[in-house]
Amino acid sequence: MAYTPKILAFAGSTRKDSYNKKLVQVAANGARAVGAQVTYIDLRDFPMPLFDEDLEKEEGTPESARKFKELMIAHDGLLIACPEYNSSITPVLKNAIDWASRPGENEPPLAAFADKVAAIMSASPGALGGLRGLVTVRSILGNIKVIVLPDQIAVPKAYEAFNADGSLVDPKQQESVEKLGANVANVVAKLKA
Repeated sequence: MAYTPKILAFAGSTRKDSYNKKLVQVAANGARAVGAQVTYIDLRDFPMPLFDEDLEKEEGTPESARKFKELMIAHDGLLIACPEYNSSITPVLKNAIDWASRPGENEPPLAAFADKVAAIMSASPGALGGLRGLVTVRSILGNIKVIVLPDQIAVPKAYEAFNADGSLVDPKQQESVEKLGANVANVVAKLKA
């Protein structure tokens, strides 16, 4: 790989034992395996108030939101594991996206998102694995100029899907999720070549 892709990996959950945090780590390992530089972050470490234009006008962008956006800008690709809440996106993920999408001085519109390559995935205790929420996430990201790869993974019955070490019990699922990470890295490398 002539270019080393920089991939940011995170889950749209702040729960300590989140299945989606485990899932995105599997994808991150797939990206690393093909030579990408992967940064994993936990949104719990970036607490952001609910997006509010009045707050933004009075106090500016909160420090955690600014740091999150800077990380987004510094990376070429995204691996996002998306829990499903009531058939849709989680509030913490939507809020992080909203803050990162705000225009900054001397930067192009949607600097944190435009032309990034992303893979989305989900894990859920339910039978559909969070599949319904991925539709919303794909729509949001596509509308803010992210290149969302067509392949996605939804892992059902997440409470029994993971081994103690965080890997997936089903080797075919493990391979598919790792391939998601590898695909993001490979597409970024081709685009940057």
